[in-house]
Amino acid sequence: MNKNIKHLVIIIGGLLIISLITTVFLTYIGSLFGTSLGGTVAVIPIQGEIGYSSQNILGGATVNPETIKSLIEDAESDINVKAILLEINSGGGSPVASEEIMGAVKKCKKPVVVWISDVGASGAYLVASPADKIIASQSSIVGSIGVILSLTNLSDLYQKLGINRTSITGGEYKDMGADYRDLTPEERKMLQEMVDEDYDYFITLVAENRNLTKKYVESIAEGKIYTGPQAKKIKLIDAVGSKKDALDEAAKLGGIIGPYDVITLTPPVSLEEMIAGFSSNFGYSIGKGMGEFMQKGTIEYVFR
Repeated sequence: MNKNIKHLVIIIGGLLIISLITTVFLTYIGSLFGTSLGGTVAVIPIQGEIGYSSQNILGGATVNPETIKSLIEDAESDINVKAILLEINSGGGSPVASEEIMGAVKKCKKPVVVWISDVGASGAYLVASPADKIIASQSSIVGSIGVILSLTNLSDLYQKLGINRTSITGGEYKDMGADYRDLTPEERKMLQEMVDEDYDYFITLVAENRNLTKKYVESIAEGKIYTGPQAKKIKLIDAVGSKKDALDEAAKLGGIIGPYDVITLTPPVSLEEMIAGFSSNFGYSIGKGMGEFMQKGTIEYVFR
């Protein structure tokens, strides 16, 4: 081996050793200050009605809390994932399902950033509320902090069609909300109290998650919807921006230095989930017709 080749080998070897030492040093420094060279931001889409099946009654996609919680756990257990971005486009749904996802976001040890694209309202906003940062697009719809319970009285239509519907019940209020009669004053009062209680709880959760006073949240709630800039002004979100802005923020909170990778986590859909029914409960949702009365021996409410 001539001198030139020996010198080239020595130079290359020296560069490799220096590179290795530099990488180890920067990794050590990063560990001290909670930063890292490179890393991954995991994107978890939350799109559609939030509920307990893979499809709602109209056949649209439903966001199941169990699958979202599982995806968050997967992201937490992956050492390469430094932060999570929840990509929300939903008008809400089941309050229990929404609260379950909210709890998973709240407990997540890795930074969680929410990006609201078109809609992040009602139950979907509840999901977003405990995130480290909430970023919404300029034209997004945000808020709709409220509860809706919708019933349909078809008694006049049945009469015109010559249909006589009735029921035999064991319990005075068993057919409350049936579509063949109107509510009695006592029944209306009873249901209003339930809705008011759920509404108060919704406001309490948002106030706690966003570090706002309950009185203030009450003043901006009432089912009102806001654009991204309006929502920022009243502290429902932290910034207005694009998905890229939200990804950059997630990477920053995750301590990533330089370029980062992005992966999208989506749940598998089983045949059982596809043919599953829909859940019954009060709903945090936005829009007309979010509640639909269905009668299957008991009163079931679906809000979308």
